[in-house]
Amino acid sequence: MEGLKYQLKSVLKDKFCLMTFLLPIVVAIALNFMGSIDLSSLGEHHFGVLENDLPPETITWLERYGPVTFYETVEELTAAINEPSTNIIGVKADGASIKTTIAGDELEIIRQTAVTLPALYEQREDVGQAEVQVLERPDILGSLQGIFIPMVLIVAMFMGCTFNAMNIISEKEDGVAFVNEVLPMTPSQYILQKVVVGFLFGSVSSVVTACICFQMSGLQYEMMLVLIVLSAFVAALIGLFIGKLSESLMIGVVYIKIVMLLFIAVPIVCALIGVSGPLAVICNLVPSQPAFEGIMALSNENMGTAMKDIGILVIHCIAWSALYVLISTRRKKQKI
Repeated sequence: MEGLKYQLKSVLKDKFCLMTFLLPIVVAIALNFMGSIDLSSLGEHHFGVLENDLPPETITWLERYGPVTFYETVEELTAAINEPSTNIIGVKADGASIKTTIAGDELEIIRQTAVTLPALYEQREDVGQAEVQVLERPDILGSLQGIFIPMVLIVAMFMGCTFNAMNIISEKEDGVAFVNEVLPMTPSQYILQKVVVGFLFGSVSSVVTACICFQMSGLQYEMMLVLIVLSAFVAALIGLFIGKLSESLMIGVVYIKIVMLLFIAVPIVCALIGVSGPLAVICNLVPSQPAFEGIMALSNENMGTAMKDIGILVIHCIAWSALYVLISTRRKKQKI
């Protein structure tokens, strides 16, 4: 118990640790209350024309598709087109028709508009007779919102990995690790002392994040709690491995970045491209994948898939615990 009290005191005094566990909660609040970000303005058309160059009816026609800005000189219009922060399409008179000018660094939709605009202008009378059906503008981030929130929860769950790894590495550099080696502690006692703090803070951070982001029934919340507990425990165990294998702070940071990249990249790639068969089994070797899949299943009220992912996480907990105890026992025997 004294060791656990010492670990808790070190966390409460370390502002970086507190920020690490509070960051997912802050992000969850921002995603929940700010709503979806509207990026539709990125695809809006903006036209630049010279004063007294185009007839009024052409200006009126252009304004149907986007705002029109007037420039006094060709130099001013060219500078506005070439400005990297704008997607202005330059429009000039070309006899009875028009011609367009772009910088070349615009979005693909802007480039396509610039190419087709002169032909569309020549056929404007026929287009005016066509029946127009206005479709609802899709939410650009709407399809990805279901991935953002579970990903924030995954980061919160596996934040204990970072804490435990950095805690063990700092003890190595301060010489505390040598004291731990001679203390009468069994591998299971050492695991308990080192895992509990990262596990508890990761679990609390994840529970608060889940309560902010999800609206579920009682059974769904219970299953979500099981997912959080199992995921946080596995993350804390992996943090022990990173701490043991890292000989210095820089090496530890590299290992942590690699592990966190796997934790984040594997679920996202699986969600975007969809995996099945043997590849899905391989992806489940990364504990964040069943955790992410379980969260998505619960949000879609798919209890069967969530139960399967809980079972996979239970296997992860048993396997990682047994592996750590086995390695620690062998090391102690070799030193004796």
